[in-house]
Amino acid sequence: MRSGPKSVLPKNVKIVDRVELSAEAKSGAKPAVSSVPSLPTRGARVRSFVWRWTKRLSVASLVLAVGGTIATYLTIRHYEADLPGIGDLRGNYHPPQVTRVLARDGTLLAELFVERRTVIPIATLPAHVKLALLAAEDARFYEHKGLNYLGIARAMVVNLRSGRTRQGGSTITQQVVKNLLLDSEKTFRRKAREALLARKLEQELSKDEILDLYLNHIYFGHGRYGIEEAARDYFGRPAKELSIAEAALLAGVVAAPESYSPRRDLKKALSRRGYVLGQMREQGFIKDQQQYEDAMNEPVKLAPAQTAVNELAPEVVEIARRMLATLEPERAKLGGFTITTSIDPKMQAAARKAIRDGLGAYDKRHALNTGLKVPPLPKKPKGKGKGVVEVSPAFSGTPDFDHHRVLVGVVLDADDNAATFDVRIGTAVGTVKLTDYERYNPGKLAPSKYAPSGAFVRVSMLAPLPQSADRVQTTTKVPLRLESGPEGALVALDVRTRQILALVGNYEAVSGGLDRATQSRRQPGSTFKPIVYSYALHARRVTPATLIDVSPEAFEGNYRPTNFEGWQGTEAIRLRDAIANSVNIVAVRVLRDVGPVNVVQWAQSLGIASTLKPDLSLALGSYEVTPTELAGAYATFAAGGVYAESHVVTKVVGPDGKEVPLPMASPSRKVLDEAEAYVTTSLLTSVVEYGTGAKARALGRPVAGKTGTSNQAKDTWFAGYSPEITAVVWVGYDDGKPLGGAEMGGSTALPIWVNFMKSAHEGRPRSEFSKPASGLTVVKIDRKTGLIPYEGDTETFEEVFLAGSEPIDVSPLPVPDGGVEAGLLDASVAVTIDASVPLAQVPPSQPPATQEAGVVH
Repeated sequence: MRSGPKSVLPKNVKIVDRVELSAEAKSGAKPAVSSVPSLPTRGARVRSFVWRWTKRLSVASLVLAVGGTIATYLTIRHYEADLPGIGDLRGNYHPPQVTRVLARDGTLLAELFVERRTVIPIATLPAHVKLALLAAEDARFYEHKGLNYLGIARAMVVNLRSGRTRQGGSTITQQVVKNLLLDSEKTFRRKAREALLARKLEQELSKDEILDLYLNHIYFGHGRYGIEEAARDYFGRPAKELSIAEAALLAGVVAAPESYSPRRDLKKALSRRGYVLGQMREQGFIKDQQQYEDAMNEPVKLAPAQTAVNELAPEVVEIARRMLATLEPERAKLGGFTITTSIDPKMQAAARKAIRDGLGAYDKRHALNTGLKVPPLPKKPKGKGKGVVEVSPAFSGTPDFDHHRVLVGVVLDADDNAATFDVRIGTAVGTVKLTDYERYNPGKLAPSKYAPSGAFVRVSMLAPLPQSADRVQTTTKVPLRLESGPEGALVALDVRTRQILALVGNYEAVSGGLDRATQSRRQPGSTFKPIVYSYALHARRVTPATLIDVSPEAFEGNYRPTNFEGWQGTEAIRLRDAIANSVNIVAVRVLRDVGPVNVVQWAQSLGIASTLKPDLSLALGSYEVTPTELAGAYATFAAGGVYAESHVVTKVVGPDGKEVPLPMASPSRKVLDEAEAYVTTSLLTSVVEYGTGAKARALGRPVAGKTGTSNQAKDTWFAGYSPEITAVVWVGYDDGKPLGGAEMGGSTALPIWVNFMKSAHEGRPRSEFSKPASGLTVVKIDRKTGLIPYEGDTETFEEVFLAGSEPIDVSPLPVPDGGVEAGLLDASVAVTIDASVPLAQVPPSQPPATQEAGVVH
């Protein structure tokens, strides 16, 4: 059966197979027609669809917006919860800065820093310096509110195109936040916090304040932070003096200091400078075309690179650093101070050279600069039980780093490639880097030639032996210091001001090295004698013409001094000759007469703070002092008897520009009167004129001083002064090793003193020691007896006396056998000093309290 065509109806339309008649139809009425729903149009259907989904999306969007808002709020609150405060950056920006130590004329002695930075106010900079930084880093800085969205987008596009990070979108505000307030982690959390803080920073600080922080904090390479340090390093002058081209070059460095540094790659630095100048012109920061072209063509003139360590006066720098730490214990850690010292750069350089030349001459005399020698094998004793078994001088046991001990080790082997040689010191092995000790190897011998295996060598440890949990490790090599030759120290004072003009505490001039001028106490030997004699003059117990017995004598406790420094006479001599020739017995006799207790007090009044004991060995300098203390005592003689503390720091200015008060110095005090000081000086000029210090005559000007040599020549000295400058020199081994039998103060310390004083007085007019107008008497005396010459006496000269102490007796006539006429010598005048004669106590003026002894090396 064939069916008709099927009709296509909408799905919602049902086909009615059976029509039920209504009641009216059944009754014969006209049947009602069933109504079929009409089909919707296509437009209606689309509108219905869109409306339904619009409602759905609107609800979803509303939900998402509310949720996003809540999530954003919670996220912001989360990142804001522990954000650092910004308020402290206003007026309380205290980053690490450079502390500068200067000589008296402004010469830079050293820079002390954790970060090499000098903070300057932005107002001191010319406009083009600030604009160059803006052109290079953030041209719209004064327009945005902390975030440059256009810049961020542009950077993202550039970076995506290149496949790597080529541009950054950070504003200057963001960089300040990143450098000053946040850590350096590269996470979304940090970037979010950075953005929040940038907006907050813009609300709290002005644009100029933010730019001020930026310019002072950013890194410019070579360890320099901030625009001021960069200008000083690259161009040798402050940032306020930079030209447009120089400012642009520095601005270009900031993006990549290692790449764009003109010291590393000038071509790349110039290319970057051109980019910055182009940006300045494009942004309208340079309006004059001629200015732009001039800046583009300006040659780069870099300042010489500064050395990391200044060798001129590291000892003084350390003194200044310690003083600053005492004055400003908290602020000193951040730096920013300027410390001015009294050091004269010319004299300081001369002092260092004199020390090195003098020690070099000693090294040459003792063949210390030609390499180490292997000792000969000890001879075997002949016969059983006969002979002496030689003991090796090498150290045995485990060495200790403390107390700067000098040890004798044995060379094991050498490494010429590394320029080192190994040394066994007891149970440990250390290494000497030979290139650090050109003093002992001027010929630049290879380590294998300089230090053959088996040679003995004097060394000290530069670091302690490493330790494990339970014991010292002796298998690891430690660095060693070569100790072949002696060391030296020199300190020079201005007689008038008592400022330290030069100070050298070691040969090497290394930062942190032992300063023997202020830290080491050594026996002064005969340089202490003028202290004894000055008190005897002050007490009116002696005059320059007093005759004193030089014959050996057993003093109290069988103390029996000898005349060490060359005097062989046996007859009584005048005090002037005794001091000129450094006759020991005379000094001991005078000390016994005036009383050792009085001399100890007297020495303290002259500035000797080290411990002294009142026994007869005091006369020969048996108790240790520092060179600086001794210089203070001698400067008192030169200054007419007035003692004042020596000092080297004259001014300290803080990072805020305010001067820091220095410690109150003890008031100066009159110890001797001018006449007594003049006679003391007169006696000391004889040391130079015809005594142990005769080499000082080479200066050709009035000077006074005294040589000193301790027992076995362990310490050698010369202390002396001109009318303007006092200087003291010490030479010796740190461990007290004898310098050698032929060495004395006149052969080791005096040449150093002379060389320094020549340089120190160069260009100065000759001046005489000031003679007081009263208190002195000049009398012609007999050279042999010290009395008034007899008639016809030809052996006479003029002597200076304190008024009232001049001789009044006439010298007896000589007899044919060379003696004097019997009975005419007044025993009360010409006898030796009698210790039984009571001494009127003349206490010194307010001696300073004894200070705790320092480190002795």
